[in-house]
Amino acid sequence: MQLHPDKTRIARLTHGHEGFDFLGFHLHKVESWRWRGRWYLQRWPSDRAMAQLRAKIREATSRRLVGHPIAWVVAGLNRVLRGWGAYFRDGNSARKFAQIDGYVHERLAIFASIKHGRHGRNYHRFTWGWFTSLGVYLLSGRVRHGAAHALR
Repeated sequence: MQLHPDKTRIARLTHGHEGFDFLGFHLHKVESWRWRGRWYLQRWPSDRAMAQLRAKIREATSRRLVGHPIAWVVAGLNRVLRGWGAYFRDGNSARKFAQIDGYVHERLAIFASIKHGRHGRNYHRFTWGWFTSLGVYLLSGRVRHGAAHALR
């Protein structure tokens, strides 16, 4: 086996200087907010993994699917979100999960406004309550971390 020169490098992790991406995660040392001077290795979805998920969400809510019921679109989205969330839930992914939840809300509101012909001013109709009533799988609150889960 040979190492690929473009993919192989030595990362300096001390004091959070830089991080690296591995298997879809970005690993980075972060200083504790509680105990200054202590550094912990944390991991969250990499920028590339986030971009790939956003592309899947954009595809699942594209204009060409406007003829389908919104429940059908949500079912397709839920399959993608459940799989992605299950892979990235271990670690420090809460902020990234919240970003994805917001992006899904935005894409579904755009989809519904195109489907029902509501453009411009009526965008405020698609509130968080509307979004959660659709049955969309929310990633927020699904992060698992701590020593109890390390020994699975």
